[in-house]
Amino acid sequence: MIKEFCAENFTDIPAAIAAGANRIELCDNLAVGGTTPSLGVIEEALAYAGEKHVPVMTMIRPRGGNFCYNDLELKIMEQDLIHAKNAGTDGVVFGCLTPEKEVDEEALEILLGNSAGLQTTYHMAFDQLTNEKQFEAIDWFVKLGIDRILTHGGPLSRPIEENLAHLKELIDYADGRIIILPGGGITSKTVEPLCGKLGVSEAHGTKIVSL
Repeated sequence: MIKEFCAENFTDIPAAIAAGANRIELCDNLAVGGTTPSLGVIEEALAYAGEKHVPVMTMIRPRGGNFCYNDLELKIMEQDLIHAKNAGTDGVVFGCLTPEKEVDEEALEILLGNSAGLQTTYHMAFDQLTNEKQFEAIDWFVKLGIDRILTHGGPLSRPIEENLAHLKELIDYADGRIIILPGGGITSKTVEPLCGKLGVSEAHGTKIVSL
């Protein structure tokens, strides 16, 4: 099982890996849902995790708030992605929406154009799509070659256990074409039974291991 630990900067990464985290999502500013960490943090995290053979997924998000980015913000994201790639990150995590809460196809294609050779995760911006649009997005993401979708299966205000039915629908629809990565409120105690119910082998969270 892959336990992806959502890390705010470098601080908890050594303890998380020692506790069984075998992939890291590296962020800054988790109070707003995670933003791009500094290049120094990225480099140190990659150096440490690399020694332990633990891959690092770097968040590419220029600010908190919504997921609608203007041209300047998108340029910042593009540059941050290139810097993270040059530093040796194993993958990147991003998500872009239009004001109508649909996938921003143009922005996504720009970011993917700079992601060659990296793992890619579309983050929880996915949860703001309507259910119908989520199934459409899965088909499109498969065509684009995105590796996984991080999703809570519904509003973060609800425990993930209440979203299992929809998560199972997404997983069944994906049918192995793309990884559906459940996250948000999963703990070291609930990760194995939850993954068992969903039939998945990857999960994500800030408490996915006991620190």
